Amino acid sequence: MTVGEHLEEFGGLPAFDFPTDDTDSADKLPAPDSVAWRISVFDENDPWVAAFDEFLDAVDSTQVQALIIGCWGDDYSKRPDDLFDAIIAAKDRLPALRALFVGDMSSDECEISWIHQGTPTVLLEAFPELTELGVRGGEELEFPAIRHECLRKLTVETGGLGAEAVRGIAASDLPALTHLDLWLGVAEYGGDADATDLAPFLAGTRLPSLKYLALRNSEIQDEICAALASAPVVARLEILDVSMGVLTDDGAAALLTGQPLSHLTFLDLHHNYLSAEMRTRLTEALEPAGVRLNLDPEDAEEQEDEDDGSVWRYVAVSE
Repeated sequence: MTVGEHLEEFGGLPAFDFPTDDTDSADKLPAPDSVAWRISVFDENDPWVAAFDEFLDAVDSTQVQALIIGCWGDDYSKRPDDLFDAIIAAKDRLPALRALFVGDMSSDECEISWIHQGTPTVLLEAFPELTELGVRGGEELEFPAIRHECLRKLTVETGGLGAEAVRGIAASDLPALTHLDLWLGVAEYGGDADATDLAPFLAGTRLPSLKYLALRNSEIQDEICAALASAPVVARLEILDVSMGVLTDDGAAALLTGQPLSHLTFLDLHHNYLSAEMRTRLTEALEPAGVRLNLDPEDAEEQEDEDDGSVWRYVAVSE
């Protein structure tokens, strides 16, 4: 499966496509602080930076709170370094910017694992008051360890998140972070992190404010759940998300027999390979305590090899 839709909202605001082909009439544009502005170009000969310059000239950028980078023309082969440079160069014109998303593309525009990323930490360094950062695509993604005092929400959506990037995020000091969402993906597309790479997240010492933890879309979902069963961070979470991956009864049983989960408000396990019996066990154990569950298999796909009887299971989003 792939990502089929664009963001409908970001940073608490509805997404709005900046009309790069119709900027003559400024009165057609919404108030600068009322939407998350998405800037996209679809021709590799039409530079994204030029569209961004049009945006800065057409909108009172001092009021812009949320910015979405969509397609940049040759996103399937080129890192967005020049885009990052342009945004950083304009930081004085964006004093209210609090939310930034890089790579909002549907699968029709560019498959998630074909998106070439860069080093989004340079944006965090340039915008110390940023509260939300989202990234889609794991190819060439670099995330060296960083300290950021204000970031509250970090989302990294990939079909394969490299171990080095995972370790960089895990080594970052993010004292204000309440929401962490990582799509770990599969080895075929570079998702080579293992459960030991996730240990700093599970300890939670660098994430003292964390309330929402999503470690999902992984082919090692059972191992993740086994590690979560005794992870110190779980005791202070409100929402735990282990959805979209290859979750079987083994992983669910590890969660059930580990530390108590009755304090959670929501446990998300959608897109799973759980038996009916295990779904019943989870429901009977957690719903009476007030934990809301999502146990929907939601198009979880498995195939049996006709030659040897082996079973192949798939994460929700890979290519």
